[in-house]
Amino acid sequence: MDLATGLSIIIGMVFINNFVLSKFLGLCPFLGVSRQIRLALGMGLAVIFVMTLSGLLTWLAYRFVLVPLNLVYLRTIVFILVIATFVQLVEMIILKKSPTLYRALGIYLPLITTNCAVLGVTVLNINTFFANGKSLPGSLGLSLLQSFFAGIGFTLALLLMSGIRERLDLTDVPKALSGIPIAFIVASLMSLAFMGFNGFRF
Repeated sequence: MDLATGLSIIIGMVFINNFVLSKFLGLCPFLGVSRQIRLALGMGLAVIFVMTLSGLLTWLAYRFVLVPLNLVYLRTIVFILVIATFVQLVEMIILKKSPTLYRALGIYLPLITTNCAVLGVTVLNINTFFANGKSLPGSLGLSLLQSFFAGIGFTLALLLMSGIRERLDLTDVPKALSGIPIAFIVASLMSLAFMGFNGFRF
């Protein structure tokens, strides 16, 4: 993997093709957990962990199980099972290490299982780094890099949103816009700002 490829993946996943603000995937936890920076950081770290390990295991499953056995049509089912398994693992770890964070995240932690951003990055890895059922040179490393920085991009979006929403709690927002309406307005403005990164060229 050369430096230019690595940089294009990093910048692409964090800014240009940010799953939340450019592809509009994973909006449920994005809006639900972005009320406080601490909760957003906890969710972001959990998503990074799940995305990275799911990217690794789905690549291995696709390369060594689905392609050799000609079961590529089961890709989505297998990927969802892998993601669900890792979410359960993350839930158990957070419950053991930080019960307070576990209670604060509430229903949004199990929602990582159905977070289409996690499934999206695993499918993107396969579509990008496989051709005609064969993995491209260095595709495992590139898949891991793409999965990790997709999680970083997701976390960045969560932290930016939670910082803005914490500040909005201290301002006089009109009653008709308070809560979710102003959150949607802020998210749309953030999305417009991130679309400005589409002009990046390497």
